[in-house]
Amino acid sequence: MASEKRYLAVKDTTSTITKDTTNTDSMMIYWTEKNTFGVNLSEVAFVNWNSGGNNSVSALFYANFQRNFERDLTMWRNTASLRYGINAQEGREIRKTEDELRLNSSFGFRTDSTSNWYYSGKFSFNSQFSNGYKYPDTEVAISRFMAPGYTFLGVGTEFSHPEEDLTIYLSPITFKSTFVLDQRLANEGMFGVEAAVTDELGNILREGENVRTEFGFLVTSDFRKEVYENIDLSNQLSLYSDYLNKFGNIDVDWQLTVNMQVNDFVKANIGSHIRYDDDVKFKEDTNGDGKLETSGPRIQLKQMLGVGVVYEF
Repeated sequence: MASEKRYLAVKDTTSTITKDTTNTDSMMIYWTEKNTFGVNLSEVAFVNWNSGGNNSVSALFYANFQRNFERDLTMWRNTASLRYGINAQEGREIRKTEDELRLNSSFGFRTDSTSNWYYSGKFSFNSQFSNGYKYPDTEVAISRFMAPGYTFLGVGTEFSHPEEDLTIYLSPITFKSTFVLDQRLANEGMFGVEAAVTDELGNILREGENVRTEFGFLVTSDFRKEVYENIDLSNQLSLYSDYLNKFGNIDVDWQLTVNMQVNDFVKANIGSHIRYDDDVKFKEDTNGDGKLETSGPRIQLKQMLGVGVVYEF
C-alpha cells in the first residue's frame, strides 16, 4: 500500500512580560500526498507454431498523483491521471491503445466538524496526448491533443464519508467547455462545435467554431473499498446534462476497476470504461467508397486486463 506523508504544526505559543495570559496561535495543517507509477506489459512470441499467429508486444504506462489539503473545516483535493498505451505487432505499425490526460481539483468547506456535507466548487480537465486514428488509416487524424479537450467548472455540494471513502458531488451550476483546436476537425463540426459554413462547391465561407460552452447539471461519485484482502474496488461515475440543449440527454462517463495486489510492486487489474456523449459523432465508410462519413453518437466501451509493476510513494 502507498505511504502517506503528513505535516503537522500545532500550538505556536509565545508569552510576553506585559501580559498575564498566553497568546496561543494554534494552526493545524494537514497535507497528504500519493504518487503512483506503473507499467503493464504483455508479450506473445511464436517459433514454428503450428496454429500460426503474429508476434506482439503491448505496454501501458500510467502515473497518478494526489495532493490533498485539510484544515479545520476546509478541504482541497487535487488529482492527476496520465495513461498511455501502445501495441507493436509483427508486420504492422505501432498503434496506440490508450491515451488519457485528466486533472481534477475540488475545494470545499463545511459549517461544523461533524457534518459530512461540504459547500464545494469543482474543476476538471481531460484530453489526450497524441493523434488518434481509425486504423489502418494513419494519414487523417480523428482526434488530437485539445481536439477534443473538456473542462468542467461548477459549484454545488459534496458528501464526503471519511470511513467509507465515498464522495458524491451535486452541482446545479456547471459550465462545460469543449475545445476543438484542430481547425479541420472544427470545420467538420466534430465533438459538438459549430461546423464551418460552406458554399455549394464546398468552399469555406466561415470557419468552424473552436469552443463550445454548455451550462448544465453535474453529478459525480467516487467510491473505493477493499472488498477482500489485497483486492480493491474503485467505482467512478460522472453524469452531465445541459439545461439549454436537449435537457435530460445525459453524458455518461463510468469507470469500474478491480485492483489485486500480489506484493508491494506487482499488481493485477481488471476493469471497464463506458462513455456516452451525444455530441461525439463517429466516422465510418458506410458506402464503401473509401471515404469516412459522419454518423451519429454511440456508446463507447473499453475493457482492461493487465498485470504489471507499480511503484508507490
